[in-house]
Amino acid sequence: MMMFLVTAARRAKLPGADSLMVLPGTSTPESWTEVARATGTTPESLATHVAQSLKLGVADLSAIEPKALRLLPEKLARRYHVIPLRETDRFITVATSNPDDLAVEQAVSFAAGRSVIFEIASPAAIAEALDATYAKPEDVSTMLDRVVGTMDSELADAVKIVDSLQPEEIAEREAELEPVVKLTSLILRDGIVNGASDVHIEPGQKGTGVVRFRVDGVMRQHLQLPMSALNRVVSRIKVLAKLDIADRMRPQDGRARIQIENKTFDLRVSTVPTRESEKAVIRVLRSDTARKLEDMGMAESELARIKHLLSHKEGIVVVTGPTGSGKTTTLYAALKEIANGEVNVITVEDPVEYELPGITQIQVETKRGVTFASALRAVLRQDPDVIFVGEIRDSETAQIAVQAAMTGHLVLATLHTNDAASAVSRLSDLGLDRPSISATLRGALAQRLVRRLCSQCATPVPAGDPLPESEASLSTRSGVKPTKRAVGCPGCGGTGYRGRVPVLEVFTTTPALATSIARGATVLELQEAAIAGGMRLLRQTALEKVGLGITTLSEVDRVVGIGEGSAIQRVLVVDDDPVQRKLAKAMLEQSGFQVTEADDGDKAQALFDAGAEPYQLVITDLCMPKMNGDMLLTHIRQHHGPPVIVLTGSEDGESEARIIELGADDYVRKPFDPPRFVARVKAALRRAAM
Repeated sequence: MMMFLVTAARRAKLPGADSLMVLPGTSTPESWTEVARATGTTPESLATHVAQSLKLGVADLSAIEPKALRLLPEKLARRYHVIPLRETDRFITVATSNPDDLAVEQAVSFAAGRSVIFEIASPAAIAEALDATYAKPEDVSTMLDRVVGTMDSELADAVKIVDSLQPEEIAEREAELEPVVKLTSLILRDGIVNGASDVHIEPGQKGTGVVRFRVDGVMRQHLQLPMSALNRVVSRIKVLAKLDIADRMRPQDGRARIQIENKTFDLRVSTVPTRESEKAVIRVLRSDTARKLEDMGMAESELARIKHLLSHKEGIVVVTGPTGSGKTTTLYAALKEIANGEVNVITVEDPVEYELPGITQIQVETKRGVTFASALRAVLRQDPDVIFVGEIRDSETAQIAVQAAMTGHLVLATLHTNDAASAVSRLSDLGLDRPSISATLRGALAQRLVRRLCSQCATPVPAGDPLPESEASLSTRSGVKPTKRAVGCPGCGGTGYRGRVPVLEVFTTTPALATSIARGATVLELQEAAIAGGMRLLRQTALEKVGLGITTLSEVDRVVGIGEGSAIQRVLVVDDDPVQRKLAKAMLEQSGFQVTEADDGDKAQALFDAGAEPYQLVITDLCMPKMNGDMLLTHIRQHHGPPVIVLTGSEDGESEARIIELGADDYVRKPFDPPRFVARVKAALRRAAM
């Protein structure tokens, strides 16, 4: 019975309340309507009177927290006609129009794992909030109609799935609803048409998510979606990639193949759980875009040095650089150069990104026991002349690659280092001895990709015109004056850039360099010797493209960092572990940084506060005697100090979240990999300079 409504009306002394009666069996919405009509008030005003009578709060349905929604399934919320508003680790606050229903309280408490606090709202207000918050399949369809308009019929066949899919029956029905299929097809098609290398489907805050494309190495926002629609799109993507649609608590990786406009595209799908939902990232692999070396826009001097390396009949040639720098594309172009029908070329890849005729390509399948090392070991029994290893990532693979090189094979591979000379130290870190590296390493390429100016809208820079302040500063520091400027047009999406071009440094192992490698020369010594032998640094080849009007100074500064080679950057390293501190110092000094050490937080704070030598970056351990990393970070942030990278040996994810919330720019676990550590340092400095 709805006696609380009658009691509330009488306590508020509403007209007609004394003679008011609600018949047993009357539904909650009907009871609210009848009491509001009989007392001449509105359901919203009646909700206020009920809340006052029961000493409860009035629900604010415009302030629903997404975290609370995650605790209560839509089916249960609609069944009991309630909606979650907010939560803590002990309580969940729920809007209801029938606070006397004990079954509701018990069901919500059990589902959410928290004690229930009721707030009052009218049945109509709750129904409206339920429909607005928990989107139904037809809501996705409505949104799709709004987005695509007249493209509806075209989208039905825009994306064709090449591989047959057999997900579980319930998941298939949910993920293959027509509106969801169309919306997913729209996102994939738009990404490919816009030239995206990656499509990011990301949950956001306040009940909305976002779809972003990585185009020419830069993220662009494409579309905002309500979380209900985004979750369905992620589920559809997981079905395409043959992932477990019901498992939302673990990272998953999969693949799919689609056709758009009669062209085939391979998709590499990765999903990870987030605090609110799941994020999906889709790498788009274009199997028909492998190019020749001459077509990639390389400078003539670097192209000649690469062809010299490929002329070797045995040895190892590695291409280095961060993820997304075009290493594999360059090696595919090299394979096209080599594969003339007279040699046996075999590749071991994860994944196979391009299909090349006349070449045997092996896909790594870790679940089936096909790893880089095991596949490479099998390849040696296949009479190869040239072997391409997708990545040398462990000691076993490195050892087998050296064995192959020493027995008359040319091995091409990728490696994660910052520059070409660092390939030697990286191979050494993987367990190879210096004499073996000296005997087998024929050379290394370091590569980055800079955006190419849009040919439709780029404008020349008049010789006598002054440069804008930011551009003038870059020009002064680099010694290069730009010849063209980015403008922006519809053809390039308003960015001023369209496409990318590689910039390279090519390290070739001469007899003198081989001797230096064998005796244990440092990276800096090897780099200086290579420069003396004709190697040009990444910064030099990138700036050459500015002078030729291919790219801009700001783009070179974003990718390579103009300031890194000209201005001394000071770093304060704080760690009570002398071994870790000395290792960090050695790696940073090899990369051109000036390093100051402190063995505890108190000394670091004193150095920072003195200000005699301003620091561009602080690297601090988390757990230290006296002042710990948390306290030092807080002090630096209070004084608007430089970027801070926190080091720790802890595997605790909560510590990482806390440190980032305190203002840390990055979080690196010990023991750290030296090349990646230096890369994170440079990335933090680049972000701070933006």
